[in-house]
Amino acid sequence: MSQSLTSIMPLSLEHIEAQIYVIRDKRIMLDRDLALLYGVETKHLKRQVRRNQNRFPSDFMFELTNEEFAYWRSQNVTSNADKMGLRYTPYAFTENGIAMLSSVLTSQKAIQVNIQIMRVFTILRKQALTQLELLKRLDEIDQLLLNQNQVNARNEAHINLIFDTIKQIIDPELPTKKQYGFIAD
Repeated sequence: MSQSLTSIMPLSLEHIEAQIYVIRDKRIMLDRDLALLYGVETKHLKRQVRRNQNRFPSDFMFELTNEEFAYWRSQNVTSNADKMGLRYTPYAFTENGIAMLSSVLTSQKAIQVNIQIMRVFTILRKQALTQLELLKRLDEIDQLLLNQNQVNARNEAHINLIFDTIKQIIDPELPTKKQYGFIAD
């Protein structure tokens, strides 16, 4: 496929979503994946970030620790060629950091890719909110059922007491008395 055709074709949401990882409880994308999407070299992307460091506070972008990097490499199937190309720990960009990249990478392709990435993050956020709402509703239903079971258990105890009282009224159990004397048939 030619480069010009690639730059025009929109990326699939699934393709972008596959490049999003969770590290430090944050959804992030790595510099190398972003560079591929933007059609630039990773070193160019990193150079632009370093030149504009004040635009990337730690909640926008951070460098993976060696442990995080090793864990990421062990969790993701990468070819030996990919592993050999990863000499430095990558930068991890949060959603805000990726949005900020649009101010330092100003090519038309970078702008279009950024728009698509922001749409994916928006979809993921909506999905997460929907899942949280569902979990909240399930917890509410579970609590309601638990409370209902407690009420039912109390009611059942009261109902059993009422039935026992009614049975005693209808068929009182007379205590057996020891009889004395002679009883004739």
